[in-house]
Formats: sequence, structure tokens, C-alpha cells
Amino acid sequence: MNRQYLSKKDVDHIALLAHIELSDEEKELFTEQFNQILEYFKKIDEVDTEGVEPTYHVLDLTNVTRKDETEPSLPTEEAMKNVPKKENKFLKAPRIV
Repeated sequence: MNRQYLSKKDVDHIALLAHIELSDEEKELFTEQFNQILEYFKKIDEVDTEGVEPTYHVLDLTNVTRKDETEPSLPTEEAMKNVPKKENKFLKAPRIV
């Protein structure tokens, strides 16, 4: 049998944090499943990684970004045509105190 990493009480707390209502049967099932997952991580920890460079991404990609180029923006009238309240060329928002 797998080692008990999480208790039913832990799963109940996780469900509370996630705002999920679980039945007692579901709590029991999730407790078992979480513990199986954690047991599998224990097996992964046993792999010899001596001399293996750490990787942060599975693909050898760095800084995949587009060139930052300026483009003409919308005319003010076009950008403001669906604004419910405006004053001159500005959007008017409700006052927040």
C-alpha cells in the first residue's frame, strides 16, 4: 500500500480553499488519488540525475518575441464611439472615493 502523504482532513482543506464541495466518498477517492500521485513523485526522485544539466524548457527556445514596432492607432473619434460617458476627448469614469 502507498504511504499516506495527505489525510482526508488535508483534502477537505484543499477543497475549502478551492471552493469545491466534496462528498465523503469523493474526499476518500481524492485522498487516495493524491497519495498515488505523490508516491509517483517519490519514484521520480529516485532517478539518478548526476551530471545532467537542469532544463527550464523542453525546447531550446529563448526570447521568442516579435519586434516592437509602432503602428498608427485608432482616431480618437473611432476609439470613443461606444464610450457611455465622455468629456471632451476623454473617457469619463465614475468618481471613486
